[in-house]
Amino acid sequence: MPEFSWLPANQAATADVEAVFGAGGARKCRCQALKVPGWIWRDTTQEERDAALLEQTACGTTGPTSGLIGYVDGEAAGWVAVEPRENYPRLWSRKQPWMRMDPELEAVWSVTCFVVRKGMRKAGLMYELAAATVEYGEQAGARVLEGYPIEPPPGKAVIWDEASVGLLQVFLEAGYEVVASPTVRRRVVRRLLSNHS
Repeated sequence: MPEFSWLPANQAATADVEAVFGAGGARKCRCQALKVPGWIWRDTTQEERDAALLEQTACGTTGPTSGLIGYVDGEAAGWVAVEPRENYPRLWSRKQPWMRMDPELEAVWSVTCFVVRKGMRKAGLMYELAAATVEYGEQAGARVLEGYPIEPPPGKAVIWDEASVGLLQVFLEAGYEVVASPTVRRRVVRRLLSNHS
């Protein structure tokens, strides 16, 4: 049975981050879609996105950091973005009300993106990463974790890049609960942590 482990990205090697982000859509986006105020493809260059990810993950420092790296048998295999909700300007600048539910709620951390390396998909890694957000959130002082997954209609497939926000079932397995269903496919989920008072 493969062994799963994880590290906050600032405790991981830059090479591990690069290994996960080195292929597919993640290679271009670099987890910046909700981090840049404007439209990512129009208003940023690839070099800017590359540099931003490196700065945000803060590898080799005491942090803070912008996500977790998951490992399978010691090999970097996946990523999940998780950090304070206020660090995502696009969540607050867009018009969709689900992106700014309960703005007065404190210590909300957003889980916004999953990346699994090609060749390691369909092995349940997204489930492991979602569970890791709960453990990490407890350690990091989050009181509420919030995600924005997709739930495809019955019988409808989900394309891989669409699944980057996470699938509803993945969050439910990690103990999150649906708090809103703003569109046919979009859900807002939350998990209250034990340090929530």
